[in-house]
Amino acid sequence: MGAQRGPVEGLVSRFWQQRRVFLTGHTGFKGGWLTLWLRQLGAQVAGYALPPHTQPNLFQAANVAEGMASTLGDINDLPRLTQALQAHRPEVVFHLAAQSLVRPSYADPVGTYAVNALGTASLLQAVRAVPSVQAVVIVTSDKCYENREWVWPYRENDRLGGHDPYSNSKACAELMTSAFRSSFFPLEKYAEHGVAIASARAGNVIGGGDWSQDRLLADIVRAFGTGQTLRIRNPQATRPWQHVLEPLRGYMMLAEALHRDGPRFSGAWNFGPHYADARPVQWIVEHMAARWTAHGGSAPRWEVDAGPHPHEAQMLKLDWTKAAQGLGWHPALSLEQALDLTLDWYQSVQQGAAAHEKCATQLAAYQKQAASSSGTTPTA
Repeated sequence: MGAQRGPVEGLVSRFWQQRRVFLTGHTGFKGGWLTLWLRQLGAQVAGYALPPHTQPNLFQAANVAEGMASTLGDINDLPRLTQALQAHRPEVVFHLAAQSLVRPSYADPVGTYAVNALGTASLLQAVRAVPSVQAVVIVTSDKCYENREWVWPYRENDRLGGHDPYSNSKACAELMTSAFRSSFFPLEKYAEHGVAIASARAGNVIGGGDWSQDRLLADIVRAFGTGQTLRIRNPQATRPWQHVLEPLRGYMMLAEALHRDGPRFSGAWNFGPHYADARPVQWIVEHMAARWTAHGGSAPRWEVDAGPHPHEAQMLKLDWTKAAQGLGWHPALSLEQALDLTLDWYQSVQQGAAAHEKCATQLAAYQKQAASSSGTTPTA
């Protein structure tokens, strides 16, 4: 819908000043960065999530809870979730709470579906009880598509699927979002209910403050920083890598657009990197090894872990034409810049820099670059 009438204005700082925002998953990597950004823009942020699942973690390292209302709770505790939403009376809701890793979904498929699929239903059901909500952004994943291992980027209207429980659970979240929108917030009755709902699908995000297991950049930093040999599972797997701030800017632009013109912007949206930045795992490892050495680190070592390993997709790209034409969104960073920002964050914090100050510095620099970069429609 949004791609037919021209793009809206880009990220508008004044929109977020004193805006009441509710964010699930604020104790996670993406949720932490989004909370910091929203607070920097002057939003009144309330978060709902489980405690951080790693140690260390961005939530504690960057003092994410400072200046916000933070509630620790299970996304499927519907009474508690509804109470938290009602207490804050948000206008904008971002849903990021998730089990976000492929391999753990094989170990606990039921738990993964419970969080990713039923958790989405819980959030949308809670929204029904809060009249103040006007815009909802449900964050899913680039892996929600039925992956056919082809070289073409996936578009928002491509078939949903997912081979593994994680990917499939994200497709389920998309279907639940569509069902709740059609059943309880239909576009043809928008004037009556005033709630606009969209889903957002991003690529493989990287950036400082992610200490999760089985995330390539986090694994690289851990291994290189301790002098251990990095073991990679799938060197030729190609992913749409992007810095975490890239899709977060898209989520916020989408929320602004939903708030202004809900029927026009409801639906699914992709936020991906430039097509050339979809690179194999081995390319990322070799690039980071060279940059690590150039920054004074000892020569890192890596090897291929022969496995056996559960199935993971080999090729994945996202088509973000709709976001470019409908929202005026486009990537502001190259993959090399994203990797350098990530490395700079970790090395600075390891050398004693305050994590929250490093986040603030990178946020300011990124916003300046995004505001001055020229947008283009994606090309192969």
